[in-house]
Amino acid sequence: MGAGHVKNVHRIQVMDDKGNPSIAVLEIKYHKMTVCPPIGKEKRYGNLELTVIHATERGTPKDRKPIEWKLVTNLPIRNRSDAIEKLEWYALRWKIEMFHKILKSGCRAEDSKLRSAERLANLIAMMCILAWRVLWLTMVNRVSGDLPAKLVFTDIEMKLLDHLTLTKGGSRKKTVGRFLTLLARLGGYLNRKQDLPPGNMVLWRGMSRLTDIHLGYCLAKDVGN
Repeated sequence: MGAGHVKNVHRIQVMDDKGNPSIAVLEIKYHKMTVCPPIGKEKRYGNLELTVIHATERGTPKDRKPIEWKLVTNLPIRNRSDAIEKLEWYALRWKIEMFHKILKSGCRAEDSKLRSAERLANLIAMMCILAWRVLWLTMVNRVSGDLPAKLVFTDIEMKLLDHLTLTKGGSRKKTVGRFLTLLARLGGYLNRKQDLPPGNMVLWRGMSRLTDIHLGYCLAKDVGN
């Protein structure tokens, strides 16, 4: 693979260690190979037709290590589009891992004591919606923090966050970035200058608290003070 010719160039969005997005330019090579079964087991196992995809990043990024991916797949790779499709699947692995981390550590799906598969499936379906929202909020904050906050929060949620996390001075703009920082502060985020952007778990804790506060607010309105 190292001596092969670059067959394609592809651009992909990645995150550095501080959560800042950037564009990486990848040089892509791919080559088919046949893996034979062990000696003595030829009758039991057939040959494996595989494709090796090698992607290396052009240049040296400042805030992270350069990308170098070596993938082996038995899925068909017939052209450039097929190779890029498999790379884009692989690039989603971090988000998939974070999604399952929220399910496991935030929602604590493994701690449920349900005894039937049907009830467990219903619980996990609901938890998947919660985990998706937390992960989505995290990514929106890092990529498009200047968007209007009303795109991701309700009016009541913004009102409660503004009231619960009062700050002296500072911006009062109703942006996604500002309100997600307020939400993270409910979860223990300190918001110091050297701190990285809020992560999934601190937003999960903030969202959990905000949900309880929202419920109490609605009950208070219904039954009075």
